[in-house]
Amino acid sequence: MTRMHAAGIDPRVEDLLRRMTIEEKLGQMSQSTSMNTLTDQIRAQIRAGRWGSFLNAGSPADRAEAQRIALKESRLGIPLIFARDVIHGYRTIFPIPLGQSASWDPDLIAAAARLAAREAAAQGIQWTFAPMIDIARDPRWGRVAESFGEDPYLTGVLGAAMVRGFQGDSLDSADSLAACAKHYAGYGAAEAGRDYNSAWIPEILLRDVYLPPFKAAREAGVASFMTAFNTVNAVPATANRYLLADILRREWAFGGLVVTDYEAVTNLIAHGFARDAGDAARRAILAGAEMEMVSTAYYDHLKSLVASKQVPMSAIDNAVRDILRLKFQLGLFDGRAQRTGAVQPTPESLALAERAAEESAVLLQNKGAALPLPKSIRKLAVIGPLADSPVDQMGTWVMDGRASDVRTPLRALREMLGGGRVIYAPALKNSRDNSHDGFAAAIDAARQSDAVALFLGEEQSLSGEARSRAFLNLPGAQEALVDELAKTGKKIVVVILAGRPLTFHETASKVDAILYAWHPGTMGGPAVARLLFGDASPSGKLTITFPRTVGQIPIYYAHLNTGRPALESELGVPLGNPANPQGYTSKYIDVDFTPEYPFGFGLSYTKFTYSPSRVSSAVLRGAGRVTVSAEIANAGSREADEIVQLYLSGPVGGSVARPVRELKGFSRLHLKPGEKKTVQFSVSRAELAYYHGEKQFSAEPGLYQVWIAQDSASGIPAKFSVE
Repeated sequence: MTRMHAAGIDPRVEDLLRRMTIEEKLGQMSQSTSMNTLTDQIRAQIRAGRWGSFLNAGSPADRAEAQRIALKESRLGIPLIFARDVIHGYRTIFPIPLGQSASWDPDLIAAAARLAAREAAAQGIQWTFAPMIDIARDPRWGRVAESFGEDPYLTGVLGAAMVRGFQGDSLDSADSLAACAKHYAGYGAAEAGRDYNSAWIPEILLRDVYLPPFKAAREAGVASFMTAFNTVNAVPATANRYLLADILRREWAFGGLVVTDYEAVTNLIAHGFARDAGDAARRAILAGAEMEMVSTAYYDHLKSLVASKQVPMSAIDNAVRDILRLKFQLGLFDGRAQRTGAVQPTPESLALAERAAEESAVLLQNKGAALPLPKSIRKLAVIGPLADSPVDQMGTWVMDGRASDVRTPLRALREMLGGGRVIYAPALKNSRDNSHDGFAAAIDAARQSDAVALFLGEEQSLSGEARSRAFLNLPGAQEALVDELAKTGKKIVVVILAGRPLTFHETASKVDAILYAWHPGTMGGPAVARLLFGDASPSGKLTITFPRTVGQIPIYYAHLNTGRPALESELGVPLGNPANPQGYTSKYIDVDFTPEYPFGFGLSYTKFTYSPSRVSSAVLRGAGRVTVSAEIANAGSREADEIVQLYLSGPVGGSVARPVRELKGFSRLHLKPGEKKTVQFSVSRAELAYYHGEKQFSAEPGLYQVWIAQDSASGIPAKFSVE
């Protein structure tokens, strides 16, 4: 296996390794969650070198004392590494990652991760288990909230940005965290959208879709990888030599640490892959999983497996090398202080969180320019429990955020308009409430007001890990609430707070505007208020396809065309029959085959126009490039940002069928009313490459199409050939 070498570190690693007992080595390969408080038993275990890392451990003061014991009282003075799930913020909470991705703003995502790293490191955390760069094409899966969506190119760009943000310029900086690319690999391809479920991924799909974001993280210098819970083609990822040894180590030459997910080693038994914990330990270590999270199969069984020659000592040593190397890289041997400072949101962190929430929101509908609302509005009815629910607003995987820091939409709207102009009626106790008891007060509030800001969606507990949903409709009595409010005849603007795409076709038909705000974090309230009243124009674009109904899932933009593509909506019973197959195309007879909202979609308060795409040359030869350009104009009355997207398809006539479109680039423009700008993208042969044949990765000759477009379903293509 190839290993990265850092001058000055490797000799120190080897010196330590020579002096370590096998028990001390196995201790380094073990991560525990047992240090809720620093008990005498834990102190003794640290002195004995029993643990190499702690997850979610104790208070900052406990962590500092535990580190002192490790450095000063253990035999070899090997420091601990403290890990925590810092997923979308530490004390200052940013939008969920799926929301952040809708900003299409790598610099913003890097800045949010940098700030989260500073906050976490200030309390003695050195390692985070983010970014999650699983490709997610099934919104039933609860962990879609942690993803960057369905596209491998965009996920790779944003994941690399998050890595850079967490790790900073140098891992040994006092405010840096080691990042972890997870879950390697195929976790987002879980059958039926059920968390932890099996994934069957053909080689081409694995290489073209599920692995590229991980390769991008590796190229960005990510310090660690985490193995996935799931099987990939019937082999659990935690014991998958093809993924861990062949691809990650040999092909990509990754030299960092590989950690398992929570008890993933002993989960090999439930998979039916390992006979018992000893067999699970043997299979995982031989595949290349180096640190075991929480379960103790390594410590309990690897010593005897080495003695019986079922596991070579070299496998243990290679794992410990990578663990020690990361600790040296983090500066833990060389005076990096175990910090215990207080952390609280600052004006800087709150401003960044508000910007992130603002850029993440996606305007899905705006009939009759219902938004923005006028500041002169006499009365505004704010309806729905999610308008004033700090915990739900923060979203899933919030370990250290505090509800007291959160500024809700209700609070922000009252501050903006004055409390006397805002009438609040929660209507429901929470998003799951089926009672209609609060409807009367909500209807009365609507009748007293000029417009209704209706907050719908799903609460925090309905998304995230182990939160798969078979149905994606608005839970509880929310749809019934919409029906009753629609009868008032008032203008209704809906704000949806959710951790995934939901299905709300009937609701959309009864309201005027829909702003999808995800779970927007600490400053979601002020961001939503600014967007509703036009202090900012929505610029977010979807990074995951919204289905019309769960029956369409999986649905994603980069699909193959089929031999009988549906070209337009053909609802109803087909006219043809097997003898005369009229209307026999790839569609449904009871719902339109197209999505409710396509990948890349998002409206603005202004109107952008696009010229047809142009290419600089009709033929791409050798190592040359083709420049693709289009003119973008702001034809509306407001200045705003537009996210311009580059899509390619082809070749026609290659050795395999290719997706109808694939994202290959994007650019954020800020345009004033009447302003025009020409956007250019440069496309090389390497950027057209894909897997085909016997793992060949190249751009095949043939005809390609290219679009500069507002989303994955629009634009006028240009064509060029590759020779």
